Amino acid sequence: MNFSSFFLKSFRVLLLPFALLYGLIIMVRNWMYDKEYLQSSDFNFPLICVGNIAVGGTGKSPMVEYLLKLLTDDFRVATLSRGYKRKTKGYILAEKGTSALDIGDEPMQFFLKYPNVSVAVGEDKF
Repeated sequence: MNFSSFFLKSFRVLLLPFALLYGLIIMVRNWMYDKEYLQSSDFNFPLICVGNIAVGGTGKSPMVEYLLKLLTDDFRVATLSRGYKRKTKGYILAEKGTSALDIGDEPMQFFLKYPNVSVAVGEDKF
């Protein structure tokens, strides 16, 4: 038997309780939305959310760039981010003179690469 195969099978067994707990938490959360104990938000315009529970390295920024490239010719497009590692607080709309310290490095990348797209940051995305 290959050591890496044995290690992966053992690791899966160790993670099983965490996966079951996570599944239970998601089931309870979905049930709370179904029973309207938790409220979702509605918007009067099309909205695409790109994100997940993983931090970094999962391809969110390249996906946003792909969507911007795909949609900017046909639609009025904007991006909204929390602005990870920025040095400011509150809502900021990127404009001439805005720096990566103001809005974060990834929103700054979008702002520079797609000048016709509104790029904003804010802790409270709603």
